[in-house]
Amino acid sequence: MVRANRNFDYTIVAVTLVLLTIGLVMVHSASSVISAQKFDDPFYYFKRQLMWAALGLVLMFTMANVDYHRLRPLAPKFIIASFLFLVVVLIPGVGVNRGGSQAWLGIGSFGIQPSEFAKLAIILFLAHYLADAADRMESFVRGFLPPLFISLLAVGLIMLEPDLGQSVVIMGTTVVLLFAAGARVRHIGVLAGGGLLAFAALVAMAPYRIKRIVAFLDPWQDPLGKGYQVIQSLYALGSGGLVGLGLGNSRQKYLYLPEPQTDFIYSILGEELGFLGCATVLALFAVLVWRGYRTAMYATDEFGSLLAAGITGMIAVQVLINVGVVTSSIPATGITLPFVSFGGSSLTLMLTGVGILLNISRQAVR
Repeated sequence: MVRANRNFDYTIVAVTLVLLTIGLVMVHSASSVISAQKFDDPFYYFKRQLMWAALGLVLMFTMANVDYHRLRPLAPKFIIASFLFLVVVLIPGVGVNRGGSQAWLGIGSFGIQPSEFAKLAIILFLAHYLADAADRMESFVRGFLPPLFISLLAVGLIMLEPDLGQSVVIMGTTVVLLFAAGARVRHIGVLAGGGLLAFAALVAMAPYRIKRIVAFLDPWQDPLGKGYQVIQSLYALGSGGLVGLGLGNSRQKYLYLPEPQTDFIYSILGEELGFLGCATVLALFAVLVWRGYRTAMYATDEFGSLLAAGITGMIAVQVLINVGVVTSSIPATGITLPFVSFGGSSLTLMLTGVGILLNISRQAVR
């Protein structure tokens, strides 16, 4: 007999809290040296991450108790607001440029990244649209193109910042949602082919991206330039061996690996906790993805199913990209490791998404 589930999926809660705890520990460990050098406070990044984690947990448990059906009428408003912020951040003097990308809004060291919240807005809107599009999904023009256009519009704005990593996550999540909604495999194949051509064009248009590809193929061609970060990342992972050098004992964080608390925190984790530590984190993500898609399968309606699939897909795609970059399996692009890397916008967005996922699991059947 199928009945409604009154409780959260506590496995999702437990795994998220464990990943968040690992993230807080690793942010402090990875950033202590650079924090002390820049701010004369080895706990600087840790305290900020702890603040964002507290805010994110409040948002997570709030959304876990808000009926996700109430979000559906707001989906068009959220997507319009996200596009407005993506435009505003591009205005000179308004958007804040960090690391060559004008992707932040804020004052001083406090800022938000509109592209992070655009990811969740796009998932919400596509779930809203695709939930009523089952009879049109076999049509390329009537079913496949309209949601794809929304994602491509967001990607176009984000690439003006530029931010290739966020763009890839959005397109990867869009593919997950289209597949879950019943899109034809050949249409997705056409999209994949077009994506490869677009990627090649983007690389050709920007010399620094060409250098990244070259660095990916052979980082030793430019060991002090474009290949430097990848080489230092591989040194960190290789030094860790099976069990690591011990928590806090990383050598690469001593100003060898740039900004080790953000996109390359998985390298420091591997150096300090070894292969077993890395494998444990990946296993936790695998459990989270499994429970997320299980929630999607047992959701009581199409909207909830697609929303759960999209949120879970976003997490999975981001993990694959981050780990792929730090292991030099794919060309370098900046993207955080969910719940683990330093970053307020990313952390609060991910925890908010998990909160929505928990509410869907609460109403799922079993």
